[in-house]
Amino acid sequence: MSRARTILARGTFDGVHLGHRAIVAEACRLADRAGEREGARPRVVTLAFDPHPAAVLRPAAEPARLTTFDRRSELLRAAGADAVVRLEPTPDLLGLSPERFVDRLAAEHAPLAIVEGPDFRFGKGRAGDVAALRRLGRERSEAEQFAVRVVEPVETVLGDHSIVTASSTLARWLLERGRVADVARVLGEPYRIEGMVVRGDRRGRTLGYPTANLAPESTLPADGVYAGLARASLAQGPSHPRAGEDRSFVAAISVGTKPQFSPGQTARTIEAFLLDVERSPGSDVIPGLPEYGWRLSLDMIGYVRDQARFESVDALLRQMGRDCERVREICSMRDALPEPRLAGAPSLAWRSSATPAAPTIATPTSPEAAPAR
Repeated sequence: MSRARTILARGTFDGVHLGHRAIVAEACRLADRAGEREGARPRVVTLAFDPHPAAVLRPAAEPARLTTFDRRSELLRAAGADAVVRLEPTPDLLGLSPERFVDRLAAEHAPLAIVEGPDFRFGKGRAGDVAALRRLGRERSEAEQFAVRVVEPVETVLGDHSIVTASSTLARWLLERGRVADVARVLGEPYRIEGMVVRGDRRGRTLGYPTANLAPESTLPADGVYAGLARASLAQGPSHPRAGEDRSFVAAISVGTKPQFSPGQTARTIEAFLLDVERSPGSDVIPGLPEYGWRLSLDMIGYVRDQARFESVDALLRQMGRDCERVREICSMRDALPEPRLAGAPSLAWRSSATPAAPTIATPTSPEAAPAR
């Protein structure tokens, strides 16, 4: 019995931006067409490097991580992938020639088609390109031949009306400058920071603003105060009677070095004050949950202001009150900002440099039937 074939996409997929989503969408369209023709739909499999290959090849140049592998897997599956496979970039794997790399893909995943971007490179020294991949697909035995589909880069419009190509590099650049609304325009949904709530200095509760201090698992934006949405499970642990019950809160989020109380501090932190939570003075961040030791996710919606040191604690408190009102205002305008969206087409108007067309997947004996776009 022949092995079940797959539609394959390979990459780092950090951030799962609009370009990544377009690749997965194309793979799903190819799988649907093959299923209509053959009677059995191939699985869409994404191979995601984790960590980034630069961690092995050029450790000092490893880019900041936008998403954990678990988050990438969640986003890729929601975009349509049937399976997400972690590729560990070991020296042995990265040292394979283009031919041996394709042999490994064929042996492990039996691709009917491989979907990539136009700048796709593979094999030792990035020696292989799209043309080489097509050639290697043609040269395999009839039962193992595969097509190659190239998806052109995706463009999106930023808040300043500039038209840019979605990329993980651009998302990192915007994040470094605090432009979280523009990061969402590149990703197709708000940038999310997840982590465990850890013990802080407990100063916020004495000021009337108890905050959740997060141990972040991904890159922080520039120092500043942000508007966001916090998501927390009201029950920590699968055996809890309310397990799986989540709540969302508008949140005022502070990122930076706490210049008001720790002017010499260099370590950057992130903490969130959850608005509109019914709590008594001096109580926990969310009544009913422990002070720390539970998971929280923060969707970064918009920028409020720079961090600053005020002349007095009273001046700080007055500003924090204004910050909370501004946070509510920004989050109330979410119809004008990217909404969280985990499935289907990107949530923003975006443009591909080629108009998507219903593809015709190549048969194993005619891999060139799926032309590049």
